[in-house]
Amino acid sequence: MTEKAGRAKPLAGLRVLDLTRLLPGPVATQHLADLGADVVKIEDTGEGDYARTMGARPGETSAFFKLVNRNKRALRLDLKKPEGVAVFRRLTLSADVVVEGFRPGVMDKLGIGYAALSEINPRLVLCSISGYGQDGPYAQRAGHDINYIGYAGVLDQIGAAGGPPVVPNFQIGDLLGGAATPLVGLLAAVIDARATGRGRHVDVAMTDAVFAHAVFPLAGLLARLAPPPRGADLLSGGVPCYGVYATADGRHLAVGALEKKFWELLCDTLERPDLKPFHLAFGARGEQAKRELAAVFAGRTQAEWAEVFDRVDCCVTPVLNIGEALDNEQLRARGMVVETDGLPQLAPPYKLSGFDFAIERGAPSPGQHSEAILREAGYAAEDIERLREQGII
Repeated sequence: MTEKAGRAKPLAGLRVLDLTRLLPGPVATQHLADLGADVVKIEDTGEGDYARTMGARPGETSAFFKLVNRNKRALRLDLKKPEGVAVFRRLTLSADVVVEGFRPGVMDKLGIGYAALSEINPRLVLCSISGYGQDGPYAQRAGHDINYIGYAGVLDQIGAAGGPPVVPNFQIGDLLGGAATPLVGLLAAVIDARATGRGRHVDVAMTDAVFAHAVFPLAGLLARLAPPPRGADLLSGGVPCYGVYATADGRHLAVGALEKKFWELLCDTLERPDLKPFHLAFGARGEQAKRELAAVFAGRTQAEWAEVFDRVDCCVTPVLNIGEALDNEQLRARGMVVETDGLPQLAPPYKLSGFDFAIERGAPSPGQHSEAILREAGYAAEDIERLREQGII
């Protein structure tokens, strides 16, 4: 796909300095890069972003790293040395945004916290992504996705009725909290900075972000005056019309027939009109209906059921694995799968008129663009060589 002729990319001209590693921050900044921002990935002169080697063979770059760092440029910089800090401060003069994911206080200790940077570039936006936020009693605690969704009351809701909480293989805290949520605050601050000339410090806690979206757990609590039981609420498997059912070949179907019209069409398709009264049945009546529905679905393979329900619009679909999703006709038609670096990659989840997404550069090697970036900041060739000799870049 190519850019529409004569129209700039939506975020063209936005300069982002990216200090993040691993998953949340790199996904957030990749969204910005995909939309045309000039994202400069800054790594230390040692190991750099740990994601480079996670799951990779010696000497190779991991698929994980390649999937979340496309369309970026790379600079190596030692921020533990005063000379490295001086280079970073100089780079911020032409930057709009800095994104960081250190523990609270680290940026200030390095001399590049919001107060220090806003003095030299008042319109700069600094976005800090952390587990628990820049303040509060947990601010300095270590954590990962499982901890954040645990504190937010969401992990408690994931799992089958009567069973323990189940760890999802989808990082809700990292991706909803640390990748998607920061973009809202960050871009709001950029719009404001362009209007007023004053930037902001955007403080995003992944725990806060998950908690802020825990709408149905809270709705269940308010309805019952008690926490909703795991696997037994309206959208967690508690009613026959909304759940996962096994097929004859050990695969599964996702049944989402929440509306009465869809449920009744499902019952008619299965030739089980007797199940229509149990649409939203909880408790013993609901469990009996689920057992009878499960017995019906167990009678055919997933492919056979998929063929049936392709012709019946009642929200019954196959549960695909990721390999099958990559080949899915709808996702392919939407351009959601693209190829680069010899890998299938996931395209941005938004379509903008006048803009076609393109991967213009794959994930960069460490410091691949250091010289070009420093020249843009006004460094002469001899200055760049001196920084290299000193191990600053």
